[in-house]
Amino acid sequence: MNWNTHDIDVFEQQKEYIDTAVIPLIPTDFGSGIRTSAAQMEFITLLCFHLERQFKGRMIITPPYTYSLNTPYHGEQERLAQWGNGLKESGVKHCFFLTSDSGWKGVEELMGDGLIWVPSIPLEHLDEQYKHSIMEDQVKQLLNVIVQKWQKNS
Repeated sequence: MNWNTHDIDVFEQQKEYIDTAVIPLIPTDFGSGIRTSAAQMEFITLLCFHLERQFKGRMIITPPYTYSLNTPYHGEQERLAQWGNGLKESGVKHCFFLTSDSGWKGVEELMGDGLIWVPSIPLEHLDEQYKHSIMEDQVKQLLNVIVQKWQKNS
């Protein structure tokens, strides 16, 4: 399920079946890292699209959490904990933070089992069909990670 009015209506009606939220983490940099941050956003956004299709009815994709690469990850982790707590208070059992920014690995222990880091694949020169094929392969790998985390946290 995506963060739009139609899917939110379904979410509210079927809340007992939707136990997982994915929060995409999107870095921004307006300096020398602007191209890298744009590529990471493209990758994570497309990955979330395919992930949502795979788990429709069990998972909701929240709006992206956007942060500056100039801000310490520790402070951002505290804000993300608030997002996760809010989702859990609404009945969501599992909150996953999906990122391709390796900087999050430095605060991974603070995020528990919620952090899922996937290395970004450059998509800018690929045609649409090939992009989607690559994303399907990524989702297959991600599926195993998510299932393991579900089992560990249940």
